[in-house]
Amino acid sequence: MASITKYPKGYRVQININGTRDSGTFRTKREAEAWGAQRETEIRANANKTPGEKHTLGEALGKYGEEISTTHRGVRWEQIRIAAFLRDRDLPMDAPIGTLTTERIGEWRDARLRTVSPGTVLREIGLLSAVLETARREWRWIEKNPIKDVRKPRAPDHRDVIITRSQVRTIIRAMGYKTKGKIETVSQSVAVSFLLALRTGMRAGELCKLTWDDLRNGYCILKVTKTKPRNVPLTPKALRLIQRMRGFDQASVFGLKPQTLDALFRKYRERAGLSGFTFHDSRHTAATWIAARMGSSGVPAQQAVMDLCKMFGWSNMSQALTYYNPKAEDIAKRIS
Repeated sequence: MASITKYPKGYRVQININGTRDSGTFRTKREAEAWGAQRETEIRANANKTPGEKHTLGEALGKYGEEISTTHRGVRWEQIRIAAFLRDRDLPMDAPIGTLTTERIGEWRDARLRTVSPGTVLREIGLLSAVLETARREWRWIEKNPIKDVRKPRAPDHRDVIITRSQVRTIIRAMGYKTKGKIETVSQSVAVSFLLALRTGMRAGELCKLTWDDLRNGYCILKVTKTKPRNVPLTPKALRLIQRMRGFDQASVFGLKPQTLDALFRKYRERAGLSGFTFHDSRHTAATWIAARMGSSGVPAQQAVMDLCKMFGWSNMSQALTYYNPKAEDIAKRIS
């Protein structure tokens, strides 16, 4: 039975049924009694429902974003994507999560494929599957993950773009980079980070998180990476590049955030009149250039592959084939 208490400005209703509490304040006693009776009926009816009937897909996404995504390195992307899911009219956010079917998700997939790339849809399916799997295994809201049987779009081919030395010279010139002197501007810092990426294969996020405390004699320590921590060897030229950043930022080597690095790189690429490559393509380029230098230095092929895997943080040697992209004519010269 609802408890109604009179206050100077109205009536306060308090409900406690089987551990479920709710309350509200109303202007008249009649309004308070009507609301109390309605909420009691709703709570009792809800008590007989299964978790799949009580909770919605929207609730699952919100709970995952607050409790699970915050523990992930990709929290920013996940929470942006979850917010977009919640606005997506092709997903039944208010429907009980237990009524979500493979067919319904398939319809959403097809709608997304009409507006975005297969790669984007694959990433979205991966996140949505993680949410539903958590709802199944940890929260016990559903007995089956309906996305398991959804046909996934074909994964796009791996990029095999190698940035040319001419393109490198053109873009760092647009960034105001000079071979001598102190690094004084943000654009010059972007240029040095790009040059270091080409010599080490480090990702944009790894470069931005690199601190002066992470540097050692001949290598640097990456504590936070996309996969697992690793040590990256630094050649004398790579070390000289890093030393030129001294004084630019007290703690961080480059004083940049990943979003800033990406935005400025694209800005200066366009200003230089270039296109067709991204900052991440420096990783492909680095793998190809470093492998070539190993070959010319007489490093045995098997050791070269293992060294690249250690340097780039690959747990599977087949990943070397994804990033190592030599030109056919260069291979021809080596085997002739």
